[in-house]
Amino acid sequence: MITAYCSDSKPLELSDLSAVARLPDNAVWIDMVEPTREEEANIERLLGLEVPTREDMKDIEPSSRLYIEDGSVYLTASLLWKADTNLPMLTDVAFILTEQRLVTIRYAQPKSFALFIAALQRIPQERRTGMALLVKLLETIVDRTAEVLEQTVAGIDILSVHVFGDRLKKIRRPSNFLEEKLKGIAGYHRTISKVRDSLSSLSRLLTFLHTIPAMQQDTEAKELCRNVSRDVQSLSEHASFVAGNITFLLDASLGLINIEQNAIIKIFSIASVVFLPPTLVASVYGMNFERMPELHFAYGYPASLMLMVVSAIVPFFFFRWKGWL
Repeated sequence: MITAYCSDSKPLELSDLSAVARLPDNAVWIDMVEPTREEEANIERLLGLEVPTREDMKDIEPSSRLYIEDGSVYLTASLLWKADTNLPMLTDVAFILTEQRLVTIRYAQPKSFALFIAALQRIPQERRTGMALLVKLLETIVDRTAEVLEQTVAGIDILSVHVFGDRLKKIRRPSNFLEEKLKGIAGYHRTISKVRDSLSSLSRLLTFLHTIPAMQQDTEAKELCRNVSRDVQSLSEHASFVAGNITFLLDASLGLINIEQNAIIKIFSIASVVFLPPTLVASVYGMNFERMPELHFAYGYPASLMLMVVSAIVPFFFFRWKGWL
C-alpha cells in the first residue's frame, strides 16, 4: 500500500500507479507499506530514483544503510516493533530524502508511524517539507522508544518488588514462583536489548543526517536534529543502566532459587540424620539373637520405642541449639 501525504490536503491512497503520469506537486511524504515489486517500479518511474528492496534494507554495513546517491539521501534504521507484546522485534525502515519529498519504505507497522500520522495535521503547512517531516518523524520514533523504555522500567520495578518484597514479608509463595519470574525477566531483557539496538541504529542515522548539506542550510531542522541526537544518547545511557538492573535481578533470582533448593536439601539431610539413631535402635532389636535380655523384659518393647523417640528428639534439639535449623 502506498499513501501520499500532501502539504495542504488529506492523505491520498495511491492504488493504481501504472496509470499515474506524475505525483501531486504538493505530495511531501510518500509512505510505502509492504510495497510489491510493481509498486516499487512505479515509484522509481515517478520519482526518478532507485528504491531499495527488502533484501537491500537488511544489509548491516553502514555504507549500505547511509549514503547519498544522485542528490537523494538514503537512510535505513532498525526500529522497535511489537513492543507491547511478549515478543518485541526490530524492523528495518528506509528513508529517502529528495529535494522536495520524503519517501519511507517499511514492511511493518511500528506504532511511532501511527502516532506521527495522527499528529501530522498539527505541523504548520509552511513546515511540511521533506526535511522537516523526516526530523519530526525521527523525533516521534525516539519519543515512542522512550515510552517503551519507561514502561519497561515500571514493569521491572514491579517484578523486583514481587521477587524481594514478598520474601521480606514472608508471604507464602508457590514452589515455582521464582521460576515463573525468570520468564518475565527474560522478556524485559529482550525488550531492553531491542531498544538498545534501535537506539544505536538511530544514533548512526542522526549523525549522518546532521552532516548533509541540506540539513546545514535548514537552521530549525538542524537544531531539532541536534536535540533528537541528545535524546538518543540520553536514552542509550539509561537503557544501559536498566540492562544492568535486569542483570542484577536475574542473578538475584537465580541466587534465591539456589538458596531455596539448598534449604530443601538441608531439611532432607537433617531428617536423615535425625532418623538415623531410631533406625540404629530398630535394627539392633530386629536382630534374631538367641540371647537378648531385653526380650524377656515385660516393658522391653515400650522401652525400645521410647528409646527410638528420645534418640530422634535429642539430635533435633541439638541442631536447633547450634542454629543449624
